[in-house]
Amino acid sequence: MNNIVNNTTTANVINTSDIATNRNIVLCGVGGQGTVLASKLLAAAAMSKDIPVMSAETIGMAQRGGSVFSHLRMGKNLYSPMIKTGTADLIIGFEPGETVRMLPYLKEHGQVVVSTHAIKPVTATLSGSSYDAPPMIDYLKKHVENLTLIDADTICREIGSQKVLNMVLLGAAIRTGVLDFSLEEIEEVMKKTLPEKFHEMNLKALRYA
Repeated sequence: MNNIVNNTTTANVINTSDIATNRNIVLCGVGGQGTVLASKLLAAAAMSKDIPVMSAETIGMAQRGGSVFSHLRMGKNLYSPMIKTGTADLIIGFEPGETVRMLPYLKEHGQVVVSTHAIKPVTATLSGSSYDAPPMIDYLKKHVENLTLIDADTICREIGSQKVLNMVLLGAAIRTGVLDFSLEEIEEVMKKTLPEKFHEMNLKALRYA
């Protein structure tokens, strides 16, 4: 039996004014975790500050459980939304196994922010193979110099919704200092993007990490 994964990639280009320092950011996870929304919020925050931004999303299997990753580039002289291997300033990992897969993109001394909660990928489910977070976390600890581990699953349970995972990780990413945004700037774009009934729990998640 053949397992077929259809990948779709979309790219968006916004030309605005220059920024002093370019940033390359990779966001990765599985379907249903809010990875693409997190990327769109960061892009919106960049646009609100007149920072040039290019983005691309690749989705393997549209359903929950399929791999999802986004490339987000901010700064001047951008000619492609795709990040070259070894040039990402930051990887925001929604799932440890997917984060390990994205490590080739990380530059030397780059930062990784990752949720420690593992989600069994579709390929492992179909093959019946085992999958656990600890080996992935150990690998990240061994190979990433600047690593921030977030027990995001516990935080989401305390807040009352797994849907705020992306805001928990964005809050942690902001605190690394790699991104040129404040928590308040992310809060503003979140309020403009999401319905008002979701504002309170997302604000709590953003400020929690």
